[in-house]
Amino acid sequence: MKAALDRHLDAVERRSGEGDPAVYAAFNELAAAAEVYDELLYDAYDEVTPFEIPGDDRLPAYAGPDEPSALSVLIRRDYVVAEPQRLLSQAQRIADLDPDIDTGNDKEGGAAAGESVHTALGVVFGEFEPDEIASRHKEFGLEEGDSTLWVVAAEEPPEPGEWLSAPFDQADPHMVVCRFDMSSVFDEEAEDEGEDEDDLEVLEPGS
Repeated sequence: MKAALDRHLDAVERRSGEGDPAVYAAFNELAAAAEVYDELLYDAYDEVTPFEIPGDDRLPAYAGPDEPSALSVLIRRDYVVAEPQRLLSQAQRIADLDPDIDTGNDKEGGAAAGESVHTALGVVFGEFEPDEIASRHKEFGLEEGDSTLWVVAAEEPPEPGEWLSAPFDQADPHMVVCRFDMSSVFDEEAEDEGEDEDDLEVLEPGS
């Protein structure tokens, strides 16, 4: 761990700029060494260190083209179904306005849209764009969770349909131009530090 600490300091002193891969590698090596040392110390002497190594979710240094000719925007948004009855009511209203809407079941019309949360989610997300749902989520009885957006560079656009079965499997972290995260964790950290929530920066570029 002492050697890893020295290598980390050396990498920091010699870093070429923000996102230096040498600093990134030295950080991970130091974190791994500290974890092993902590475990051995506890096994041998029933003692622990006062250090806590935070998880590192930073992206590696960008290795994509300087002038990307194509890009992919990867978005994940989590929701909690906070008010199921509101969701069911909205889905039933949509189904009543369009009797031919596909509810994914064999019942006539859209009656089941107001009876099943599973069906209601299919109706709502089939009717509205994801961005509209994000801006109106409370109307649908949903509560926002974490979200992340990655802009990934590409040399050329993929063939139509080739990634649809596994949309996120081919995301190369080294090709991420920028990344934006939103999480309640940031709110909690701001409260712990006594910051004004209105001043909290929740969009964090990862380039």
